[in-house]
Amino acid sequence: MSCHSTANNRSTRRRRSHFWPRWPVNRLFAYLFLASAAIAGDRADVDGPALERLVKQDCGSCHGLTLKGGLGPDIQPSSLAHHDPETLGTIILDGIPGTAMPPWRPLLTKAEVEWVVTYLLTGVAE
Repeated sequence: MSCHSTANNRSTRRRRSHFWPRWPVNRLFAYLFLASAAIAGDRADVDGPALERLVKQDCGSCHGLTLKGGLGPDIQPSSLAHHDPETLGTIILDGIPGTAMPPWRPLLTKAEVEWVVTYLLTGVAE
C-alpha cells in the first residue's frame, strides 16, 4: 500500500511541476501589463501648464521668481546639470530635513514629480 501511495505522490508532483512554473510567469505578465497601464494613465493625468505655474510660483517663492536663488539655491538647468534626475525627484518628494525645503510627496504624484524634474533640468515644458 505504501508503494501505491508513493507512486501516486510522484504523479501528483509531476503534474504540479508542469503547472507551477508557468503560474508565476503568467502573474508576472499580468502585473507588468497592469503596471504599464497605470503608468501610462498617470502620465496622461499630468497637467503641464499647472505644474509650470507651480514651479514658478511655489518653488519660486523660495528659489527666487526667476529660479536663480533666494532662500533656496539656484535651480536653473545650468545649476542642476550635475544632479541626476532620481536624486532631484527624491529631494522634491521627501524634502531636505533641517532646511526650508519641504516634502511635496503629499501633494504631487510620482508622474508629476518626473515632469517637474524634466522641466527643471531642461527649462522646457513638455
